[in-house]
Amino acid sequence: MFKRLCIIGTGLIGGSIARAARAQGLCQEIVAFGREKNQPNLQLAKDLGVIDQFYTHISAALDHADLVIIATPVGSMQSIFELIKPYWSATALYSDAGSTKASVVSAIEAVFGHVPNNFVPAHPIAGAERSGVDASNAELFKNRRLIITPLNNTDPQAVEKLTRFWEQIGSSVSEMSVEHHDTVLAATSHLPHILAFALVGLLGRKDEQREIFKYAAGGFKDFTRIASSDPTMWLDICLANKQDIIPLIRQFKAELSNIEQLLVDDQSQQLFDTFTYARNARQRFLDTLDD
Repeated sequence: MFKRLCIIGTGLIGGSIARAARAQGLCQEIVAFGREKNQPNLQLAKDLGVIDQFYTHISAALDHADLVIIATPVGSMQSIFELIKPYWSATALYSDAGSTKASVVSAIEAVFGHVPNNFVPAHPIAGAERSGVDASNAELFKNRRLIITPLNNTDPQAVEKLTRFWEQIGSSVSEMSVEHHDTVLAATSHLPHILAFALVGLLGRKDEQREIFKYAAGGFKDFTRIASSDPTMWLDICLANKQDIIPLIRQFKAELSNIEQLLVDDQSQQLFDTFTYARNARQRFLDTLDD
């Protein structure tokens, strides 16, 4: 399908894209670009067979590449586009794997003055507790959603090629606007991560923390699993999408305050109704997964 896939950012996501593409025979060669300080990670990726070769000079990495996927934290996107710009090819397909889309679009606009029509913003809805290329696997995107957020000027053929690429590595591809993507992901991914970080931070600072964690049940482990996520990546995501996250935090604080008052007033029926509504809402969500 592609002659040369260039991955920029060979961590969990970038490494898993490379592994999946190789497993499905979607490219003849896979290379990676990284900074000189990241050579040990790049060498590990090569030793693991994730990539065929790596480069610390962007021109060499992009040479003859017909598919380029940027899988770095969203906060570094503008600097990556600045590196790529002198070597941008009109015949290649470019995309990203960022968890926020407005910030990525703003970053490329800041560098190019516009969004090139062969750049297709995308976001694989997949992840894992562990980060790094050694945690990557070819099955990470199987039966997971991939959201493409094309712009008005995006080349339809580029969208079609990227869609086929992700479908062939097992993803279910959806399209939505940049703005809608960021609003939806703020509620379904970004806020839950913040809540998990906050809860674990709260309990971790208590004097009796060892006893708290010793007696934590499985529900605690399940709910706080995402607090093991990469702090650097989530710092970038939260800053990039704070305009959607902050209103949700305020709404969540209001929900907690309401429950607090119900407890203060011993309003058992209202508490029961609140818990019942939440349970039923979650069941409706689970039912949609079975459709």
